[in-house]
Amino acid sequence: MKAALFKGKGHIELGERPLPTIKEPSDAIVRVVMGCVCGSDLWYYRGINPHKEGSIGHEFIGVVEETGKDVKDPTKGDLVIAPFTFNDDTCPNCKAGFQSQCNHGGAFGNGDTDGGQGEYVRVPYAAATLVKVPTGDYSEDMLASFLSLSDVVSTGYHAVVSAQVKEGDTVAVVGDGAVGLGAVMGAKLLGAKRIIALSRNPDRQKLAKEFGATDIVEERGDGAVKAVMELTNDVGADAALECVGTDESIGTAAAIVRPGGMIGAVGFPTYKEFEYRTLFWKNIGIRGGVAPARQYIPMLLEAVLNGKINPGKIFDLRTDLDNIKEAYVAMDERRAIKSLLKVSEP
Repeated sequence: MKAALFKGKGHIELGERPLPTIKEPSDAIVRVVMGCVCGSDLWYYRGINPHKEGSIGHEFIGVVEETGKDVKDPTKGDLVIAPFTFNDDTCPNCKAGFQSQCNHGGAFGNGDTDGGQGEYVRVPYAAATLVKVPTGDYSEDMLASFLSLSDVVSTGYHAVVSAQVKEGDTVAVVGDGAVGLGAVMGAKLLGAKRIIALSRNPDRQKLAKEFGATDIVEERGDGAVKAVMELTNDVGADAALECVGTDESIGTAAAIVRPGGMIGAVGFPTYKEFEYRTLFWKNIGIRGGVAPARQYIPMLLEAVLNGKINPGKIFDLRTDLDNIKEAYVAMDERRAIKSLLKVSEP
């Protein structure tokens, strides 16, 4: 089968991988309909984080082609959303709602396992992992919205949940990528009254407003802190959603949240200088980490089907596997928020 292959820093190519087969009774084989490039894939592409050479990509939707004997649901022909990690739903961490930390799970596209940037994927623990989409005749735009739930929108929502956002809150979102835009949507869903999006990109500003942002702050660093404090009468935000993972972004989040407020941190942390004392002196809490997407997808899917959110709009570049290199380069050069890969027909 055709699949994107990671070959080292700055090197993605379309190659061949063996067609996956059922290995365990709990497996399913899914034919990928759509996949995409994640911001975290760029950390590997840029050589910042290590990744094995081989299969890559952890976000996909597809159609079940085959199941192991223990998989009763979903069944062959079902359209499914795959969270970016697989889980058994029986270990203590899964039972606590943190399927991304399943004791027996893992992530798709780690070099050895099949990735979502390919034609087929073997899904372990398929009954526990996959989320079945109700039968219907869906447009490509709706399919794109389903795809967005597999990681980035769920991750943005995790920032909101981690920061304990509640109705009437003022929320500041640090980061205008796909995860940050997902956080804007999540804050709106949970009833935030004011949502301040930090963004310098006009296209992303427009999308942030469409998703629920009430204010835009274009400055960065000290300028961003000053602007947010002015907007909040020098109080600060009730919650800051950190969706980047750099020293500057976490520092900004800590500076703009009010004393006693919360930070929801979901940007992959590359901090080198940030210190906990920054939070200590203001009694600021911080929670976050790898999103348990499997916990959130059913609720977010319902919101998509009901028209409450339209997250597929985060994909501003749509292409296919044959153009996998451009999909990466466009995001690396910030010409695209997120690249969608159409792989097959639903």
